[in-house]
Amino acid sequence: MFPDEVNPLMARQGYQEQLDQLREDVLYMSEVVTEALRLGLDALEQKDEELAWQVIDGDDEINEMYLDLEGDCIDLFALQQPVAGDLRFIASSFKIITDLERIADLAANLGEYALDAKSDVYPEVDIQAIGDLTLAMVDEAMTAYAAADADACHEIADRDDELDTLCERASNTVVRDLIETEFDGPNQEEDIEDLMQAVSRLLLTIRDLERVGDHSVNIAARTLYMVENSDELIY
Repeated sequence: MFPDEVNPLMARQGYQEQLDQLREDVLYMSEVVTEALRLGLDALEQKDEELAWQVIDGDDEINEMYLDLEGDCIDLFALQQPVAGDLRFIASSFKIITDLERIADLAANLGEYALDAKSDVYPEVDIQAIGDLTLAMVDEAMTAYAAADADACHEIADRDDELDTLCERASNTVVRDLIETEFDGPNQEEDIEDLMQAVSRLLLTIRDLERVGDHSVNIAARTLYMVENSDELIY
């Protein structure tokens, strides 16, 4: 064998190590993103500015992580020219890191809302329960990815209906109470402005958590495609 020849077995081994490393890196990114989402929810519940800034400032690190993994996926496409199952794995991983990066953006939004929140205007709206469900969905979606579990992908998609119902009920509660609220007194205009800002922030929080659920379903959909070459859950 000439010195500059590449041993096919060694080349294949190196390629497999790259695939394994990509999977590990995607899972690590998901851990960082999930922690950011958890901190965002904690900041919102506790009205904690320090936690809020931790989530907001940490978004830059996640963006860098995303760009690095994007580059890894592109290199695998360009240099290794994967086919069949490997191609689906890399393509799915590429899409999944995009969903993770967007979940991180939504977590940073929670941090922003926490900075402005002074009190719970509608304590009957259980944002933490909605947040716990979204956290569970992200975690379950990434577990399905790690285990290549097609059945779990369908279960995550089904759970999204539960999340949508919770979000719809919460939004309806806020809107109904707003309609029924009456204002009087010398500070009427100021009271209305404060309430409208609080309502807007709460509705945005509900919307963003619902979007986290949508991204979790996207991750499950790409995992199902990766495992079974099925686009059933992709929408």
